[in-house]
Amino acid sequence: MGRLVPAVTRALDILELFLEGDGTLSAPDVIRKLQLPRTTVHELLTTLAARSYLAPVPGQPGRYRLGVRSYQLGSRYAEQLDLAAEGRQVARETAETCDETVHVAILEDTDVIYIAKVDSTHAVRMVSAAGRRLPAHCTSVGKMLLASLPPADLEARIAGHEFIAMTPASLTDPEALRAELAGIRERGFAVEHRESNPDVSCVAAPVRDRVGRVVAALSISVPMIRWSDAREEELAQLAVKGAGALSARLGHRAQH
Repeated sequence: MGRLVPAVTRALDILELFLEGDGTLSAPDVIRKLQLPRTTVHELLTTLAARSYLAPVPGQPGRYRLGVRSYQLGSRYAEQLDLAAEGRQVARETAETCDETVHVAILEDTDVIYIAKVDSTHAVRMVSAAGRRLPAHCTSVGKMLLASLPPADLEARIAGHEFIAMTPASLTDPEALRAELAGIRERGFAVEHRESNPDVSCVAAPVRDRVGRVVAALSISVPMIRWSDAREEELAQLAVKGAGALSARLGHRAQH
């Protein structure tokens, strides 16, 4: 492994500062935050601005913001992302942690389509496949995705829709579904108990893109023989972590 180049490291440190706050910085701000020499900071800022990685803020002399070249690089990265491929990688990492079946799914109308799946190594596990389509209201990923829709979009999908039960536990009443989705929005993850499969429960969390839109959900599915309240809490936290990791791969930055 080659050595790190200090000048390049410092330039990248400066660029990463613009990810915080209001996205504008002055040379004194950079000097204070990175504890670099004044001359070094001015030379780096001048170079980055000359290459259009930074640009002066109109009407604010001495302040910079990210330039068009930074935007072009970010856009090219976003163009190359493959949600299914990224989802498979994160699903694999999540499954290795909990040894349960992990799915990534997207919403299409009132159904979910599974775009990635990694199996548990247990002999007793959920039987499913990438590409499978299920009614959204019967699954944790589907309820998570429905709960993330804008109100008008959600109502357009619920109004007049016939909710078919997959098991006796499936939610088929629109008002009950609305109440369930409200709870999901409050806690940030969804739970499904035997609603799509009488022998399985699931937890799911939202996956966001670089502008914060929910574009998928990641779920962990567990046979009832390995399910408990404690296990649900543990897996919910793991689903949130996995969904966060996939969101980060898609360019999303969590707000702290």
